[in-house]
Amino acid sequence: MNVKMVCDYLKENQNEIIRTYEELHQLAEPSWQEEKTSHYLAQRLRQAGLTVRTYQGHFGLTIDIPGEEKQIVALRADMDALVQEVNGVVKPNHSCGHDGHSTMALYTALAFAATGVQPKKTIRFLFQPAEEKVGGALQMLKDGALEDVDVLFGVHLRPVMELANGTAAPAISHGASATVHGTISGLQAHASRPERGKNVIETAALLVQVLSNIRLEAGCPFSVKMTQFSAGGETSNVIPDRATFKLDVRAQTNEGMDELQEKLKHVFYHVGSLMGAPIEWSIPGAVPAATLNDRASAIMREAIAHVLGKDNVKEPCVSPGGEDFHFYTYHKPEMAGTMLGLGCGLSPGLHHPDMSFDTKALITGAQILATAVLLSANGGDV
Repeated sequence: MNVKMVCDYLKENQNEIIRTYEELHQLAEPSWQEEKTSHYLAQRLRQAGLTVRTYQGHFGLTIDIPGEEKQIVALRADMDALVQEVNGVVKPNHSCGHDGHSTMALYTALAFAATGVQPKKTIRFLFQPAEEKVGGALQMLKDGALEDVDVLFGVHLRPVMELANGTAAPAISHGASATVHGTISGLQAHASRPERGKNVIETAALLVQVLSNIRLEAGCPFSVKMTQFSAGGETSNVIPDRATFKLDVRAQTNEGMDELQEKLKHVFYHVGSLMGAPIEWSIPGAVPAATLNDRASAIMREAIAHVLGKDNVKEPCVSPGGEDFHFYTYHKPEMAGTMLGLGCGLSPGLHHPDMSFDTKALITGAQILATAVLLSANGGDV
């Protein structure tokens, strides 16, 4: 009965749900700067009679709907926006769907409050900052927001090439990703006497070629791409002695990422030694690959079937993209976790400045999340 009441509430408030999404969309804020978004969500939650917990040093927040048992079932949504060029202007822009994720989590909480849900396990709603900077999940873990959480659910809108509108997947198999920052140190010389210098641009050219020849024994899909490079000054006849670069590094499994980073270490050393231009490097940001959990996925599969019908339950999405949601289960392997992949007609694609989707999918998405949370909190009794 709880599920029917909650799903009916969400359907009855579909216009307000879409309006809320539109308001959050206009509040787009960068990672660690989600002040207005957090205030908006907190205000809506408090107006519904829910107690909001805030944290020092960032704008993440959590709320609990108390249950009889100590164990907690949690639903996580991210709040931040990308900073990208849109129509010639660089600005925060919700092109990854986090405003939609926050809307669905918010209305799941509001539906529980409005219908008086009394769960067996405590239900926690977690609104996380800084997913795009891959630091938000780690910060929420540090702050204890995942203590006593037994099952964790998340959600991500999926592009049309992965899921059709009106369908959903019980898990998203994101890959591991990392950003490498590197510096090449050479020796300046006059361009007419190149033998007296150590050209960092030529070193970088060899580095790109060698990186393209990496192979993994792990046998998983992977990629290593130089995405930024800077060398030289205004003078064209000087061999430059310093270059900086960035690599985007991805592997579909954590084992593949470990092997890939080990190979990168050897490549940097040998290319730098061969060219006489040492390469220093670091990885300031990385996210682990997803580890699919059968228990959490089975609950989400049942929830999708309940809302959309069995024919619209699809297999887990496989995505080369990264997602910091997986830090939670990486650091708490005893916790069951999964992300709902929601088909919503999203095009042209995630992170495209003109990304759009069918906002009516927010209603069914919230219904699926609410059903999954209640199934888990009540031991299958809805």
